[in-house]
Amino acid sequence: MGRMTPRKTSAPGLLLAAFPPELADLFEHPPEGWVVACAGIGLVAAAAETARLIALHQPCQVLFIGTCGAYGSTPLLGDCVSAAEVLATSLGELQGDAFRPGLERTHWRAGLELPFPGCTVANPPAITRSAEGAHLLGSVAQVEHLEAAGVFEAARAAGIPAGAVLGVANTVGPQAHEEWLAHHAAVSRRLVSLLRERSVLR
Repeated sequence: MGRMTPRKTSAPGLLLAAFPPELADLFEHPPEGWVVACAGIGLVAAAAETARLIALHQPCQVLFIGTCGAYGSTPLLGDCVSAAEVLATSLGELQGDAFRPGLERTHWRAGLELPFPGCTVANPPAITRSAEGAHLLGSVAQVEHLEAAGVFEAARAAGIPAGAVLGVANTVGPQAHEEWLAHHAAVSRRLVSLLRERSVLR
């Protein structure tokens, strides 16, 4: 994959993460051409705050960074991937116990070309705790993340492209939270380092 496709505009990019640790040192050393901010935790908070920040800063693009959990053996712990597409879904839907109105948007494609392997990101309403749930969600996506759908929808509504790069901090399942606590800070630092090395950020 090549470098992120730049947009020829004087407007800044909006660089987001759910909360400060996932930005590593970017608050202290903001990259040229970007407004750095936190979108909040969870789909609803992320959608609302991203929409507010877009209205405030009028960015040309939105890039979300953070951590995720892998549903299977790949991607590996520490790998960094881009969201080729994002699915808002739930175990209830996949088990046939729930459904969404036909007009509801549940699928978003990335609008930025990023120099990381692409994958499908599932955005369920809560963290998956069971191996059975991870297996079921793994039938439609490679990784789990809680904010991407909200960020992508806010950007879509504003008519600007969005992308996401996520570092794998755990395997989804019974030990996911403990693994995430142990690894998320280091994975976030690695992700930011790779964004600089690959000229996404300066």
